[in-house]
Amino acid sequence: MRARLIVSLASMLVAAPLLVAPAFSAGGGAAPAPSCAKGKVYDTKSKKCVPKTSAVDDDSIYETGRSLAMEGRYGEAIEVLSLAKDKTDPRILNYLGYSHRKQGRVLVGLGYYQEALRNNPEYTLVREYMGEAHLQLGDVASAKEQLSEIEKRCGKGCSEYTELAGQIDAYVKG
Repeated sequence: MRARLIVSLASMLVAAPLLVAPAFSAGGGAAPAPSCAKGKVYDTKSKKCVPKTSAVDDDSIYETGRSLAMEGRYGEAIEVLSLAKDKTDPRILNYLGYSHRKQGRVLVGLGYYQEALRNNPEYTLVREYMGEAHLQLGDVASAKEQLSEIEKRCGKGCSEYTELAGQIDAYVKG
């Protein structure tokens, strides 16, 4: 109960800036955007690295932010993803959550994941990452809840299910 309250509070903290800030696919199978120098974003339309500006489309921002996050460049990923015009895009919210969580701000990450699920409850990659965040907090029951939600949406054979199931198993075995 207490963990759910904390997660709800974190969600509210994350949602507030998203509403005032200017400015679906799962992550596993997509090819990463080419790596750009700091301060640049890969523009999918021009097929080159361009300076970060609000003129870059959200798909390019997502691809670059996702690639930065997967490279472990979490601060840069947050910076790039925050440029998105559509602050409700579940893909953007997912990788903002992922990057914050990987930098140790697990509750902030959970807030972004919850916001992403409000916009797309079927997004299983968010559910996998949310389960991992719950494990980081020692909340195995909530991680298993996300595993169950993933199973309802894509079965036990999808990569999100097998990844989270493996992490839960490893966590439980210690």
